[in-house]
Amino acid sequence: MKIAFLAGTSGLVGMQLLHQLLKNKSYEYVISVGRRKLALKHKKLIQLTGDLKKINNWEWEDQINAESLGGEYADLTDKMNNGEIQIDCFCSIGTTIKQAGSKDNFYAIDHDMVYQIALAAKEHGAKQFLFVSALGADAKSSVFYNKVKGEIEELLKTIGFDYLGIFRPSLLLGDRKETRLGEEFAKIFMKPLSWLKIWDKGRPIYDYQVAKSMVYKALEDLNNKEKVEIISSAQMQNLSK
Repeated sequence: MKIAFLAGTSGLVGMQLLHQLLKNKSYEYVISVGRRKLALKHKKLIQLTGDLKKINNWEWEDQINAESLGGEYADLTDKMNNGEIQIDCFCSIGTTIKQAGSKDNFYAIDHDMVYQIALAAKEHGAKQFLFVSALGADAKSSVFYNKVKGEIEELLKTIGFDYLGIFRPSLLLGDRKETRLGEEFAKIFMKPLSWLKIWDKGRPIYDYQVAKSMVYKALEDLNNKEKVEIISSAQMQNLSK
């Protein structure tokens, strides 16, 4: 049995990831973790909620079984406990300093929370962790946002996943729930680059392209992949064709 863990489901890339995973026959279940449930029902979708900063203290088996009206998840939890399930974890958790309210809150989400999710995934048997980072991520950067992204990338490497895929998209195109004024201006000037297919490194990328490329990499033969791989925006666009 192969299942997916998904964190960041309500976000731009997360919603596209959920769509890709639910329709992909390779995954029997998608376990979404978040602060609240989405208004969505699907036979493959199991939604678990709680404080993601304390995800390592969640009673996963109890929560999964609580979502089962007729005990249909008993086989799933048994196999999870016995290590008989192949688990891929997809994480698209991310915010902005403005949304978070402060640099400290931003760090707590984009660094600490991501790390706790990765540890929980590893503890429950995930062999692959696929993470949405950012173009320019660099632990030595003088730009706070890029520095935090780079620091969490380095920390994820220490956990010991069989495969760590770090996806660095450029400016994301898609329908956001909130408006980011700076990004809206950037989209006006940069969106034509995606049509003209020039400047591969910085060309804007659609949310669904990031999601499709993440699922594509997850389903590649684990034996033929590097232990840690950084996937650029240009690579994602090619993989999602």
